[in-house]
Amino acid sequence: MKKKHPLRHVVAALGWATLAPLAHATEGNGLGLYPDGLENFMAGALPPPGVYGMVYAGGAHYDRLRGNDGTHIGPPDFKVKVTAVVPRLIWVTPVQVLGGSLAFEALAPVLKVDVTAGGQHFSKSGVGDLIFGPALGFHHSPSLHSVLALDVYAPTAQYDRNNPASLGKNIWVYQPIAAVTYLQPTGLNADLKAMVDINGRNGDTQTRSGQALHGDVAVGWGLGNGWVIGGAGHFYRQVTDDSGPNAGTGKASAVGFGPSIRYADGKGLLVTAKLQKEFAVRNRPEGSALWVKATIPF
Repeated sequence: MKKKHPLRHVVAALGWATLAPLAHATEGNGLGLYPDGLENFMAGALPPPGVYGMVYAGGAHYDRLRGNDGTHIGPPDFKVKVTAVVPRLIWVTPVQVLGGSLAFEALAPVLKVDVTAGGQHFSKSGVGDLIFGPALGFHHSPSLHSVLALDVYAPTAQYDRNNPASLGKNIWVYQPIAAVTYLQPTGLNADLKAMVDINGRNGDTQTRSGQALHGDVAVGWGLGNGWVIGGAGHFYRQVTDDSGPNAGTGKASAVGFGPSIRYADGKGLLVTAKLQKEFAVRNRPEGSALWVKATIPF
């Protein structure tokens, strides 16, 4: 098998999503579009009709590139650091469709990406690929809520196939989403956000990343004063192979977990925070991340 330059893998070293990406999805042993573990408590609970502003802030650090057997296949100095602030605008309309509240969202991620590998350093900052899409929110009971949505990732950001820190991915991605939230002021709180990535072809590299199933999970205990404490994480499983000259070495997979908290004041203010560490990683970068989410009603 022909050996490939280490920087080939780095070019995909991180993908963002509901935060928009850098790199090239899973092609070249990179990450998927969505920043795994980004969501937290209240992932499946749509608010009442109105306009809402949400901000994700934080970042991720990757220092290993795992191969098919879990060994590190990147250069010894491999490091990727991403810092992000992602404003998200949500409009929940009064329109009902199939029993659910119709909503729309748009996101414009602001990113700073630093990549070190093979004695070289790359850095880029600016606005990443834009994300938008419709959603339906269902309220089955005061405690049980769910959301069905479709996020569309548009290749709007600056893209350079030779720069591992490139802010754009140069592909269209369609991401069906199903999320459910179970919440109680006192007692068990649980969330699941499941997603499927349907990746388009990168015209510059003539490579299509494999489709993937992934999700964010949170489980905690409500203390009765607006606070929930617990744990949260993510899972990722690529279900089809990459195709094209920049295909990865195999199907990517990963699991991550760590502590998580949530605070809601009962008047629309919501803040969550989580710290997670990845393990059981195959055919993609491995690292840790810290994410904070805040929702403020207008």
